[in-house]
Parts: sequence; C-alpha cells; structure tokens
Amino acid sequence: MTPTMIYTGIRVKDMDESIKFYTEVLGMVLVERDQTPQTHGEGATLKSPGSAQVLELNWYSHGSTWGTSYENGSEIDHLAFEVDNLEAWLKELEAKKVKILIRPYEIAGWNEAFVEDPNGIWIEFLQKAGR
Repeated sequence: MTPTMIYTGIRVKDMDESIKFYTEVLGMVLVERDQTPQTHGEGATLKSPGSAQVLELNWYSHGSTWGTSYENGSEIDHLAFEVDNLEAWLKELEAKKVKILIRPYEIAGWNEAFVEDPNGIWIEFLQKAGR
C-alpha cells in the first residue's frame, strides 16, 4: 500500500490576512473555508489555477490542543496523504514502529489519523468516510 500526497497544511496567525495574501498576491483561488469544531479552529483550502496541488491554511484558537504558542518554524502544520484503507495503513506503520499520535476520527467527511516524522512534522493520513 502506498499513500498519495494530496496537500500541505500550514499554520497561520490570522486567517483573513492569510487568505488575502494567497488570493490577492499569489493569485490562488479560495476553494472552501470552514470552522473545525474538533480542533477549535478554522481551515481554508486554496488552489492555484491549473494546479492539482492544494494548500490548506489552519488557524487554531488559544486553548486548542493544536493552538500552541506561535513561533517561527512552527508554520508547517502537517503534510497530508490519502490512503484507501486507513486502519490497514496504520497497522503497517505500527509494524514499522511508527508512533500513532492521533487515532482515526471523522471530520468533514473524512477519517483521519496523525503520525510524526523523525523531524517532528505531523503527517496526516486520510480516508474518505464511508469507504
């Protein structure tokens, strides 16, 4: 089983300011913007015209598990990969001694889980809910 990279998520200090920068300065298009009650935050997805790559902006409220103090270098929030079978993939990772940080849960029509790479960067694995 090989996961497919689908987007990069970065952490932002101000969602409105960040959306304005990526749309007005870099010409990206806002695809969606949603509240994420599970993380006490907000997410926005942007895409450059003609590109398959997606950028996810993530903002977390103070007190959220993910809302730690913002420091230079903490901007990379996570990398995301889609898999066909999340549970089977996590078993493969555990067999390779990869620590599962967050077990699967459902959010916005996806089941997702997180692991950490050797550098401390979080890696998200997603499976469309109901698949």
